[in-house]
Amino acid sequence: MTVWQIVLLASVAVLALKVAGYLVPPSLMERPTPARVANLTTVGLLAALVVTQTFERSGGLVLDARVPAVVLAGILFAFRVPFIVVILVAALTAAGLRLLGWMA
Repeated sequence: MTVWQIVLLASVAVLALKVAGYLVPPSLMERPTPARVANLTTVGLLAALVVTQTFERSGGLVLDARVPAVVLAGILFAFRVPFIVVILVAALTAAGLRLLGWMA
């Protein structure tokens, strides 16, 4: 099974979980455990997608200009920098590294 098949399968599972949230009684979803599982599954899938897009190419591990850009974006998010600034700085970082020939 490829990484993309796993991501798609997990996405279908999250969609099913979200739909089930509308079908179950509200009292069940107000409990802390089911609500936390639903929220953390979505966050986990998004994290897996980011990691897959950053570190994988043709089924192998790749370390190129995207890696420092994503790390820098994570640091800027930790400092609560506005989203547009994070995107611009990360894009400029990756572009600058590629222009300099580092991690191309």
